[in-house]
Amino acid sequence: MIVVMKPGSSQRQVDHVIELIEQLGLRSHVIVGTERTVIAALGEKRDGAKQALETGDGVEKVVPILAPYKMASTEVKKEPTCVSALNLKVGAGHIGVIAGPCSVESRDQIVQVAQAVKEAGATGLRGGAFKPRTSPYSFQGMKEKGLELLAAARAATGLAIVSEVMAPEHVPLLTRYVDVLQVGARNMQNYPLLEAVGESGKPVLLKRGPAATMDEFLLAAEYILKTGNTQVMMCERGIRTFEEHTRFTLPLATVPYLKQTTHLPVVVDPSHGTGKASLVAPMAVAAIAAGTDGLIVEVHPDPEKALSDGYQSLTPAAFLAMMADCRKVAQALGRRM
Repeated sequence: MIVVMKPGSSQRQVDHVIELIEQLGLRSHVIVGTERTVIAALGEKRDGAKQALETGDGVEKVVPILAPYKMASTEVKKEPTCVSALNLKVGAGHIGVIAGPCSVESRDQIVQVAQAVKEAGATGLRGGAFKPRTSPYSFQGMKEKGLELLAAARAATGLAIVSEVMAPEHVPLLTRYVDVLQVGARNMQNYPLLEAVGESGKPVLLKRGPAATMDEFLLAAEYILKTGNTQVMMCERGIRTFEEHTRFTLPLATVPYLKQTTHLPVVVDPSHGTGKASLVAPMAVAAIAAGTDGLIVEVHPDPEKALSDGYQSLTPAAFLAMMADCRKVAQALGRRM
């Protein structure tokens, strides 16, 4: 349920409603809007709870939340959420661009890419230190050494670091080095991991699983939100279909659908969504046209020699050209990058 407070309600009245919610065996979550305060009452349905809360001092109305994803729904929060880390801002009118290699390979590689993508207009640097690979014999990442190199790239450029976390026990290590924790597609329904990244308090980039429905995707975000961490970005990175001309199928209808359904910002990954470098820029431009709040793109100084995903990585020059095209579309739609 959502308890909508009257305009100008006092902190004492808000605290009283929170106390009522907890007495009913529910959990409260306060959302302060531009015009009024809303308090979400979360938990199993309680008989008489709605009527009890309606009598609270300062309460305007109590509205049931119809969506199964309570905290992510626009029923709870009308205003779009902005996720921020250092100079990276995504959502609520901000288009954030995160770019960098699939995996960290050396100091020269990651610093060179960081400087190039910053000059092109990116405000976030992606780079994998722990790599979940289909084959156990593939390059698995540089682990903590890779995180140290990402931190060095941040020191050189000021870019916010985005890197994937694969297990709950890795969360404390990554929080020492990175600014945004990425939950990869394979782990979208790893619920202990979702709770761990939520409890870290760090912004989270949540990638859609390749076979996940929208409800499953939103409910995965709910696991993070229910910890009290509202800094969550929803990332569409493509789904499995019968098509073979691309690595995955990138359904850009996800963007306007999520924008209508959730207050959380939406990010698109055209690199994994297509799996082909030649298709990345066109789909990035299309994502801007569809209303995305952000992009996450793979960029490598020498894709032919990349240790992972070189075939879908842009060169710095190609990334620069992509950013110019994206800005034209954003400008035509009255948006800024």
